[in-house]
Amino acid sequence: MHIDGRCHCGFITYEAEVDPAKVSICHCTDCQTLTGSAYRVTVPAPKDSFRLLTGKPKVYVKIAESGTRRAHGFCPECGTPIYATAVTDPQVYGVRVGTARQKADLPPRRQSWCQSALGWAMNIESLPKNPKGAL
Repeated sequence: MHIDGRCHCGFITYEAEVDPAKVSICHCTDCQTLTGSAYRVTVPAPKDSFRLLTGKPKVYVKIAESGTRRAHGFCPECGTPIYATAVTDPQVYGVRVGTARQKADLPPRRQSWCQSALGWAMNIESLPKNPKGAL
């Protein structure tokens, strides 16, 4: 599936080919902190299909619990996270689904690091809903 996306301010734009069956949620504490939310939703894009169209991301290198070094690319203007990949010889870019224009067509298919999941994040179906704005 072809996707295209951008950061919040539009400084960074990209395109990629992804497999919608590989969209995942990560509940690890690093993803919670790096997103400022309960989890991160990502879809892998092979290196040869991920292409930045405009802008140059700022890169932050994070060392995972496993010792793996991951390069996190985000917009230097608005801070939107765009992807994460290996520091050396990236083969796959973990594209942040929220930045894709086609995000509605990329529902998560699996979850990882569920031991770190926030209990309330696992089922929010019963919460009151408002189409726009605060309740």
